[in-house]
Amino acid sequence: MEQEQIGRLLVIGIGLIGGSFALALKAAGACREVIGVAPNAETCEQARRLGIVDRASTRLEEVLPELEPGDLVFVAVPTLAVESVFAQLKGALPNGVTATDAASVKGSVVVAAKKVWGRMPDFLVPGHPIAGSEKSGVTAARDDLYRDHRVILTPLPETDTSHLQLVELAWQAAGAEVLKMPVEEHDEVLAATSHLPHVIAFSLVDTLAHDAENENIFRYAAGGFRDFTRIASSDPVMWRDIMLANRDAILKAIDLYSLNLSSLRSAIASGDSAALMGVFTRAKAARDHFTKMLAKQAYSDSMQAQEITFIAQPAAKVTGKFRVPGDKSMSHRSIMLGSLAEGVTQVEGFLEGEDALATLQAFRDMGVVIEGPHDGRVIIHGVGMRGLKAPPGPLYLGNSGTSMRLLAGLLAGQDFDVTLTGDESLSKRPMNRVANPLREMGANIETGPEGRPPLLIKGGSQLAGVHYPLPMASAQVKSAVLLAGLYADGETSTVEPAPTRDHTERMLQGFGYVVERNGAKASVCGGGALAACRIDVPADISSAAFFMVAAAISPGSDIVLEHVGINPTRDGVISILRAMGADIELENAREVGGEPVADIRIRYAPLQGIRIPEDLVPLAIDEFPALFIAAACAEGETVLTGAEELRVKESDRIQAMANGLAALGVSARATPDGIVIQGTGEKNVFSGGTVDSLGDHRIAMAFAVASLRAKDTIRILHCANVATSFPNFAELATEAGLKLQLA
Repeated sequence: MEQEQIGRLLVIGIGLIGGSFALALKAAGACREVIGVAPNAETCEQARRLGIVDRASTRLEEVLPELEPGDLVFVAVPTLAVESVFAQLKGALPNGVTATDAASVKGSVVVAAKKVWGRMPDFLVPGHPIAGSEKSGVTAARDDLYRDHRVILTPLPETDTSHLQLVELAWQAAGAEVLKMPVEEHDEVLAATSHLPHVIAFSLVDTLAHDAENENIFRYAAGGFRDFTRIASSDPVMWRDIMLANRDAILKAIDLYSLNLSSLRSAIASGDSAALMGVFTRAKAARDHFTKMLAKQAYSDSMQAQEITFIAQPAAKVTGKFRVPGDKSMSHRSIMLGSLAEGVTQVEGFLEGEDALATLQAFRDMGVVIEGPHDGRVIIHGVGMRGLKAPPGPLYLGNSGTSMRLLAGLLAGQDFDVTLTGDESLSKRPMNRVANPLREMGANIETGPEGRPPLLIKGGSQLAGVHYPLPMASAQVKSAVLLAGLYADGETSTVEPAPTRDHTERMLQGFGYVVERNGAKASVCGGGALAACRIDVPADISSAAFFMVAAAISPGSDIVLEHVGINPTRDGVISILRAMGADIELENAREVGGEPVADIRIRYAPLQGIRIPEDLVPLAIDEFPALFIAAACAEGETVLTGAEELRVKESDRIQAMANGLAALGVSARATPDGIVIQGTGEKNVFSGGTVDSLGDHRIAMAFAVASLRAKDTIRILHCANVATSFPNFAELATEAGLKLQLA
């Protein structure tokens, strides 16, 4: 921030809040002078001596005439004292001066302003910094109190833009993140998230303090008690004022809490284990993720960085024995079907990636008790086909197209309304491909512009079975229709133009639901039930594909990938690599939970370019970014056709890969339904350089693998989304032999 952007700062109330604001702006060089006003001379002198203010006065009327346009007045007094300060400002505050405040209840500030001025003045910007300390008073002030904390501004229609901008600049100079919110919403949110916790903390400490054994209670209180009740040491006068000023919103929050506390008491009294687990698991998930969910951010920690860049230096080979994370498709479906089953389903090998966690959270939001995940283990307490409950708000699904499309089918036959939302990337993806067949079944579904998210699914629709020939080979569309068919009258069937992954059909059968399968046709009849079972999720062949290609293109490589799912509707990558000359062996082939699995051994062998058979395209649709790297390292031309679906994945994977390959010196030409890649077979195929993954996890990992045949370092931008499917990719890749760093 440039120097002196706000002129003078006048702080009315030189305590923790006002003093810390003054110190922060002085430290940032954001104002040329700080003037303080406090009710007693001792506080004024103390603030001056501590360097909080440059000068101070006990008389506000003495300093107001000195202010000029561009100066800022910060009202940092208790909530119920704001009106009296406003009364002193009226008629004395020079034109062009901006005013803001720090009161916790914005509704009372607005009421006070209108009472004093007869309207909402355009120079007043109501604000509330979300920061505090156990200590109070002028000696507690510090310049870092607001750093990396949030301040909520609640401008009104009357607020002048220039005054709002000045207040924003001031808070940014103090190191705070500035948010904006309507006044009413602010007071309701703060009543629940700040004011109610203080009510509970004050009440708990007061209750225990009156207990006859209080001395021992406090003597043996553990850290959790001290942490929970820390806020009870806050300023009683300030909190009395807040309770009175925000009475209605706080009472509403107390009533809701009391109702839930009563339900929890009943569950404890009756020994209702399922109800207790429901409360505790939902609370843990909410506590772990609540800031992320409110901000529509990722659930997994590795997704939290704004930007992650892979720096892949040239490497020689990959070796070792590994197990990649669990299959993403099966992890999604295990949560969905386990939630709708009767009984308790246990899942092993669950993928703790961003997409699968979004599905898990969605079912928690719909009332399902889910324990875990812990090291890939999840326990799902099924609620039955009609046991889901309306979620408290929209279901946020992050970047997961699978979650949105399959949930659209499952929720089309429920009795409640639900909205499905996602991040910026998911919000660009087409959803009419599932919405249209579901509408044919009688579902009431609204989409956003051009058939894109969000999806609004109206409850109470009576679904009727349909026979639906898929216009494109899509496992997600097929699954959405079949899952809706569980709630439809009569038979629902799909016919696909080419084979796609059949995890939904297999897993339905594993849960005891009858699925008729005849060639390309799959059908279910509505009205059945699912029985809980045990699921062992195999390693994801889509994740394994990156290491398969890594070994196939780098001389001297020899790796074994353990317990990989080799479902015949997913094994296209094996067939394509073998057709190119790759040395691949399937060892210890077996069947686990109805799914074929094997250990896959891959050793280096020279590759040849091929024309990829179109009947293999649906069987390898997610593996093509990795296969394009193999094609660049092969001798001769590789041609892909019939893969239009790649253009509507997390990115336009055809164009994105063509651009990235070209940036690294490879001849690659995108076509409407595929790509033509001229492989050279040279030792160093890739020149090194920078490529943009466009936030697509598979593109990021594919170009990391390319470093095995690169002349120089490859920088891959926007790699945070790798956590959606392969949270430990960088760690495992480094262990295998890649020279991969994160920046």
